[in-house]
Amino acid sequence: MTYTQLGTLMVVGAVLIDLLVLRTRLVTRRGFWVAYAIVLFFQLLTNGILTGIGAFRYSDAAIVGQMPADGGPPPMFGEGRVVFQPFEDLLMGFSLCLLAMALWIFWGRRGVQRTPMSGPPIWRSGRWARTATPSPASADPGGTGDGKAST
Repeated sequence: MTYTQLGTLMVVGAVLIDLLVLRTRLVTRRGFWVAYAIVLFFQLLTNGILTGIGAFRYSDAAIVGQMPADGGPPPMFGEGRVVFQPFEDLLMGFSLCLLAMALWIFWGRRGVQRTPMSGPPIWRSGRWARTATPSPASADPGGTGDGKAST
């Protein structure tokens, strides 16, 4: 499977998961596209620089376009490139961002980790079986901590 086919499959899969499985419908919201534009700018900047200096090399058989025959840097635009990187990288980046944001919203709607807590995981400490009752000190958040009403 080529990088182009894999990237296209990832975009279709991420959009279907967003719309039909998780039902977050992020791709229909303006806020998602604004956030993605910000991510895209930095993706083009960092990946473009790293690809332009030769830190990343791609197989010509796996992507659209070809590397120059003289072994020089890839073209900035054209030959399937956008700011030196193959356009397939944009497909993968979009899929990863969409899926991460959709899962964040999906789990957030279900109250996963709504109140942050510190310490060991609850399944290790055995606290999951007990219900926490507030102590008098915690009932008075602005108080002295001794459970007595402040005057």
